[in-house]
Amino acid sequence: MFDFLGKLIIERPAGIKMSDSKNDNQFDVVVIGAGFAGMYMLHKLRATGLKVIVLEAGSDVGGTWYWNRYPGARCDVPSMEYSYSFSSELQQDWDWSEVMAGQPEILKYAEHVADRFTLRKDIKFDTRVKSAHYEEAHQNWLIHTEDGTSYESRYCIMATGCLSVTNTPEIPGAENFDGPIYHTGQWPHEGVDFSDVSVGIIGTGSSGIQAIPVVAEQAKHLTIFQRTPNYTMPAYNKPLTSEFREKARANYDQIRADQRASLAGIVGYGFGFGGADLVEPTDTLKNTTPEERAKLVEEQGFGAFRTFLDVGLDPDANEMACEMYRQHLATIIEDPKTAQGLMPRNYPIGCKRPVIDTDYYQTFNRDNVTLVDLRQGGIQQVTSTGVATDQGHYEVDALIYATGFDAMTGALERIDIKGKNGKSIKEEWHAGPRTYLGLQIHGFPNMFTITGPGSPSVLSNMMVSIEQHVDWIADCIGHLEDNQVRAIEPEEQAVNDWILHVNEVAKGSMFTAPSCNSWYLGANIPGKPRIFMPYVGGVGEYRNRCDEIVAEGYSGFTLSK
Repeated sequence: MFDFLGKLIIERPAGIKMSDSKNDNQFDVVVIGAGFAGMYMLHKLRATGLKVIVLEAGSDVGGTWYWNRYPGARCDVPSMEYSYSFSSELQQDWDWSEVMAGQPEILKYAEHVADRFTLRKDIKFDTRVKSAHYEEAHQNWLIHTEDGTSYESRYCIMATGCLSVTNTPEIPGAENFDGPIYHTGQWPHEGVDFSDVSVGIIGTGSSGIQAIPVVAEQAKHLTIFQRTPNYTMPAYNKPLTSEFREKARANYDQIRADQRASLAGIVGYGFGFGGADLVEPTDTLKNTTPEERAKLVEEQGFGAFRTFLDVGLDPDANEMACEMYRQHLATIIEDPKTAQGLMPRNYPIGCKRPVIDTDYYQTFNRDNVTLVDLRQGGIQQVTSTGVATDQGHYEVDALIYATGFDAMTGALERIDIKGKNGKSIKEEWHAGPRTYLGLQIHGFPNMFTITGPGSPSVLSNMMVSIEQHVDWIADCIGHLEDNQVRAIEPEEQAVNDWILHVNEVAKGSMFTAPSCNSWYLGANIPGKPRIFMPYVGGVGEYRNRCDEIVAEGYSGFTLSK
């Protein structure tokens, strides 16, 4: 048959691979994104004999670690655990230098993996996907890139990342600023020299907390515009010894098994965030006296409440923990007004992603650092020479936006994705993201989302979640190919049931507390529907459910011959 342009279309029955086709732009699978998810997806699918291509907007591999090169960028998961487990040889050969690796080392690791498994030959770089439309007549995906190239594939896999679309707030007058403006998520690859420069930074989320101490060491002056103070814990980062690395390598099988069965994909092998082994919360904070809590703060600092189970479940116990946090913070900051400005209030510990830092609070004791607590008067506008607030005008030579991302859904909704009947993903998600397991969307056959909303994703060690999703998707595609199945998509009722389960599991946790406005809920993006997006049940329980669904013959999915 012919399409509307008169081009011959060859309809292939299920099970006939695109690898048999001579059309250079016809593939069995198109993967969008060459971060850690896209790289492993490519490696996994190669073994099946399918014809695969990866389309990547950047000029090399690495995903978020390719783009996020801001000063101080660092992973918040122990590096021995924030790594691939699919290759024993890779695990044994790679040497991590620190407990928690910095961005340059993680990017170097990604590049090493690409070299080791010759991945780049099947990745098309500097290629941003503009649209992906499902053609019902042919049960294929037609994918267009911004350079005008089209790709046809049977399967479309979104490895676009959960934190890949930057959020830049619309502040009046921003276009009038005379100096350079940077975003932590789109940092210049050549770096930035802030020597003898007065810098203003807007935002004190994870990227701001990591960047502020490093920028302060270099800048002539640093002015920090803070809307909401964050809860942050010292990372206690340090170099890894060769003895520790060898011991971890010898125990990798058990470490990986423990990771996969855990809540967050982190077991803290040999160390925790405070330099000691991780402690399972068992006690009840509400049963302690004020004197006992004061002693705990004196002895353990910010870690004083981490062993108490009720902190994550009981709002009253959580507020006790918040007060312990503020008590210790007051002992670190020399200026009482600045200390008050840095104290988080009116939202619970645990409602946002935990942040770890290196010398963050100590930075505010420097003479060249000024905190502007926007709770005392917000930003009016950006001027040609600085930032005007209700508290006064602050002159700066350069501005940094550390304002985070349009998390989990931003990258998917930026692409013009249309499924059956021409329905767009924005229409399907008008009230918030709707998926089955975070893996597929009703009405979008053969499209998979790696670590999509509705899966543990950002509440977990992403490497663990990525590998589980990639393995599941690869096995699913193998099942379809082996059984002459043309398409798979979730049933609408299965999607509804899963969303109810995701919300039910999150109910009663600090993540969904009324006072919690986190990017988990999309609260940082004006106009974005408020819905809790990740799955809090844990990577172990989630993995078990995914495996059960397969064992039940892909229950909740419609498989079309």
